Order: sequence, then C-alpha cells, then structure tokens
Amino acid sequence: MSPDAQTLAGLVAQTLAELVARALAEDVGTGDATSQATVPVGTRAVATITQQAAGVLFGLDAAEATFRALDPGVQLERLGPEARWREPPAPVLRATGDARALLAAERTALNFLQRLSGVATLTARCVRAVEGTGAQILDTRKTTPGLRALEKAAVAAGGGVNHRAGLYDMVIIKENHATLAGGIGAAVRAATAAFPDLPLEVECATLAEVDEALQAGATRILLDNMQPRQLRAAVSHVAGRARLEASGGIGFDTLRGYAETGVEWISIGALTHSAPALDLSLLMEALP
Repeated sequence: MSPDAQTLAGLVAQTLAELVARALAEDVGTGDATSQATVPVGTRAVATITQQAAGVLFGLDAAEATFRALDPGVQLERLGPEARWREPPAPVLRATGDARALLAAERTALNFLQRLSGVATLTARCVRAVEGTGAQILDTRKTTPGLRALEKAAVAAGGGVNHRAGLYDMVIIKENHATLAGGIGAAVRAATAAFPDLPLEVECATLAEVDEALQAGATRILLDNMQPRQLRAAVSHVAGRARLEASGGIGFDTLRGYAETGVEWISIGALTHSAPALDLSLLMEALP
C-alpha cells in the first residue's frame, strides 16, 4: 500500500514543526491574556494528561512538540503507550515547566492529541469489526487539510492500512477520469503508458466496467457503492484476476457484512472525516 511506513514518518517529521507553529499562532496570538493576568511570572507547575474514554492513544509527538515550542526546557514524561487499546482512566503524559507556557500550550496540545487519538480509535473499532475475514481497513484522502500525514499515521496506529498519500503516488481512475479519457479501457491504457511505475486502480460500478478494466490490464479494482450481494458476485466473477476494494456507503453497523464478501480491502472516509475526538483531560498543580 502507499505510503509506506518510512515515507509516512518522513512526512510527519517534515510537517509537525510547521503545524505546531501555525496552531499556536492561531490560539495564542499576541499572548495568553488570562494567564498573564492571573499567574505570577516564574511560577512552575506540573500538568498531567489523562485518557478519560476507552480507545487508542496517538499524537504524543505533536503534544510534546507543542509544549516544547513554548517552553524549550519543559520536562516531558510519557505515562502510557501509543497504538494500543486502553481503558480509562489511563495516564498519558506529564509535563513539568513554566506554568504560563503550560497553560498557553494546553488547548493546542490536547487538540492534536484528541483528534489523532479519535482517528486511531475509530480505526481500531473498524479493524476489530472485520477481524477474521481477511479484509483490511483503508483510509482515504478525505483528511483535514494540512493534517493528512498525521491523520494517516493515526490510522496506522489504529491498525488500519494507508492508501495513497496524495494524487502523486498512485493512479486511481474514477468515473470522471474515465469519462474524459473516452472510457475505462482508454483511461487504463493511457495511465499505464504515462506512469508505468505507479500503482494503478480503477473504480468500477458494474461487472461490465470490471470486465473493461480487466481487459485493459488493471490488476486492482475499486468496487464503488456495491451492496454485499453485488460484491460477492464481483468477487466470484473476477476470480482472483485482480485485487478488490469495496468503497462507498459502508457504515460501522454493516461493515462486517461487507468484509465477509471476500474483498481484500474496505476504504472508509469516515476514519478521518468523521472520527469523534477521544476524551482527554489535563490538570495542573503548582510546584513550590
């Protein structure tokens, strides 16, 4: 699948500092007026983040980078593992440093951590739902603008599989591409000639389109908005000549039924566009 783990880690590292800086600029602006008014200069404190709901924690790198951006000397201690299902209450992270800096970083750090943990948790729930079927859960490009690398890393932490990183690392021929190219077969042949080294997938809504894609040499097919009975028929029809992905209209309650059709992958946009934030809290204590 694309991107691989090493590539994804590189994308996260490249974007993390910039994302944290932009997020803090948005929230802190010219300064934390409340803390400046109420917290004496030089006060030191310890902040503890606790997981308050069951789920998979992810995003500690982003949270830690946020605290460090406002207090380079902050002491950080991870209190629990990422990428594992945990039951609440569970300690997450302890930060010791300048109290004003901790307060200013609090919301941004939690926003990153809650959002990414929510993606990892929803992914883990979906992975559990299809366990034993052989189907894998894929993410999509339906990500928060600017946060794609982090959200895809969160999907991987939840046990999902990353699809393409963007438009540049994989060819996926969809309905509009096929229409503008003169048909599925023409689109597949043109894409294969233009980018022979890139993975290629074709979206098909009918068995006739599947046949056209196969005849053009496609080895991976996205079965779009098919019901389970249609997917079973497609799996039988293709008979191993291509790898199959199901997508479109698949909810958590029906996920298992889709996975049992024999498709290899199920892509779910909701992993990143609709994941609820994981409930986390941060409490602080002043140090003597």
